[in-house]
Amino acid sequence: MAQATRITVEATVNAPVAAVWKAWNTPGDIMQWNSADPSWHCPNSENDLRKGGKFKNRMEAKDGSFGFDFEGVYDEVKPHQEITYTMPDGRTATTLFSPLGDKTKIATTFDAETENDPELQKQGWQAILNNFARYVESTNHL
Repeated sequence: MAQATRITVEATVNAPVAAVWKAWNTPGDIMQWNSADPSWHCPNSENDLRKGGKFKNRMEAKDGSFGFDFEGVYDEVKPHQEITYTMPDGRTATTLFSPLGDKTKIATTFDAETENDPELQKQGWQAILNNFARYVESTNHL
């Protein structure tokens, strides 16, 4: 089997790591930021943040034309540092949280799926990460 393409997206959030971690992992927050485009939303989020725990985020087009569950099982959870998970198709993703004083760098590296162009996948994941940064910076997480 061919080696999966690995893609990395990054953002620096103007908030301390504890606030970033909380917004990244709290279902009520996830539903506010987890979309790549204003025409999409995340109407439901479940998160059991522990090794062996599962997460499931419902992603839907606001016009109801399409939707899917983005889900996985946690392989590693190091509070305020790292989250690694495996998706149902066997692909993995790792997100690292690096404190930079009163800011936090987030870097997610994931296995690309084979149906869509890797650059398109990178743009989608980066858009969600950028949306997350805007959400945290515009709320009372600071």
